[in-house]
Amino acid sequence: MSASVLYDAPGPKARIRNRVYSVIGTLAVLGLIAFIVVRLNDKGQFAPEMWDIFNYAGVRNDIVDGLLTTLQVFAVAAVLSLALGVVLAVGRLSDHKAVRWFATGFIELFRSIPLLITIYALWQIFLTYKNDLGFAGDGTEFWALVVGLAVYNGSVQAEVLRAGINSVPKGQREAAYALGMRKTQVMMTILIPQGVRAMLPTIISQLVVTLKDTSLGYVITYQELLYQVQQIAGNTVVNDDYPYVPLIIVGGAIYVALCMALSALATWIERRGRRAKSGIAVAPAEQPIAAGDALDVIDHSEVAGPAGTATKN
Repeated sequence: MSASVLYDAPGPKARIRNRVYSVIGTLAVLGLIAFIVVRLNDKGQFAPEMWDIFNYAGVRNDIVDGLLTTLQVFAVAAVLSLALGVVLAVGRLSDHKAVRWFATGFIELFRSIPLLITIYALWQIFLTYKNDLGFAGDGTEFWALVVGLAVYNGSVQAEVLRAGINSVPKGQREAAYALGMRKTQVMMTILIPQGVRAMLPTIISQLVVTLKDTSLGYVITYQELLYQVQQIAGNTVVNDDYPYVPLIIVGGAIYVALCMALSALATWIERRGRRAKSGIAVAPAEQPIAAGDALDVIDHSEVAGPAGTATKN
């Protein structure tokens, strides 16, 4: 008998074969990791001198500065992408063809273009009109990275929000229109809140992608975390070699910690949303009434009448 409508449950031989393949695959991956570690150790990348560079205040300050600029870019890009996603999602669901076509074209365009190309093109445009736009210092790189992240992730968030809005039962929309609510009121007070709540895990997952994509600022020489790590590794010589491996490990650990913190925040928000006391409360269950008792109740109500009214003969 099938255990699922998608595939048949594996039999005893298939389960044994899958376990053997899993063990072989795990051993192969562990062997590859061990080989890489041994080779790097032979090159001296795990020597204690390589890790002593983190005892210098200048190295630690540069890493902290890169982390702060990364968080700054992420904060601005995340807010702009969410706002743009809401606008594009509402525009794509609009009844006006011009608005709907423009939103659809914008979403499909920036979802199709690689993010790196978008960031680099914006950087070149902002450099060309730097004086006209009033950029100073590293403002050109900052806004090129922020705008690039916002338009790409905003397009993705728009599709996520649109899916969440379409998942709301149509009866709620029709009931709101029956109450005399305008379309803007229905969208802002009923559809969008429920759509966001339904798609919250996906929205947070895309924010994690936004956080990781801040590392693309390295290409346009913006001094975020990855750029700072590369500069430190390229300008530091230890034992006649460059400490790329220790710095990559530290930088990667920081990115992993940031993504895990954002995921933990998403989990906390989701659990809090589930505990929220909103909506219509469920009535307490009563004892079942037999058919004869139900007829007695009906007869009694007809004789007594509601709240002192005349009895029914």
